[in-house]
This record gives sequence, structure tokens and C-alpha cells, in this order.
Amino acid sequence: MSLRIKTVVDKFVEELKEALDADIQDRIMKEREMQSYIQEREREVAEREAAWKAELSRREAEIARQELRLKTERENLEKEKSVLMGTASNQDNQDGALEITVSGEKYRCLRFSKAKK
Repeated sequence: MSLRIKTVVDKFVEELKEALDADIQDRIMKEREMQSYIQEREREVAEREAAWKAELSRREAEIARQELRLKTERENLEKEKSVLMGTASNQDNQDGALEITVSGEKYRCLRFSKAKK
């Protein structure tokens, strides 16, 4: 009888070892699958982040170009206004002359008269 019990116990232990080995292998496979999934998700997120940063960089560059264009247009407008209208300033001179600057040239006007039609 003792041999029979030993055989049953040995068989039980062997089956238990096999079940444990199968469980360990299953857990290892699940762990590998999980690691693979995590790596894939991290790669996807990194790709989206890189694309987002590239788009942000392009937009910032476009904004900088537009700001430069607006600044240049503003400067050109100021130059045009200066050329077309000149800049006049009433000097508090003793002779009451009006000084006008056109394109960097200063002109003094001592007398005013109505423009002829």
C-alpha cells in the first residue's frame, strides 16, 4: 500500500510540476506580449509627438515669416508716407519759418501763399 501511495503522490507531484511549468510559461508569454504592446504604444506616441513638434515648428516658422513680412510692409508704408507727405514741424524760430523734411532733405518756408488753381 505504501508503494501505491508513493506512486499516487509522485504522480500528483509530477502533474503539479507540469501545471506550474505551464503556468510559468503562460505568464512569461503574457509578459512578453505586454512588453511588446507597451513598446508599440510608446513608439506610436513618440511618432505622434514628433509629428506634432514638427507641425508646431512649421507653424512657428510661418508666424515668424509673416511677422517679418508685416514689419517690412509697415516700414515700407512709413517710408512711402514720409516721401509722399513729408514731415512738417513748426519750429519756434524768430522768423516763424516752417521746416519740412522730405526724404531726408530739410526745406524752410518763410511765406505761405494759396495754391493757384
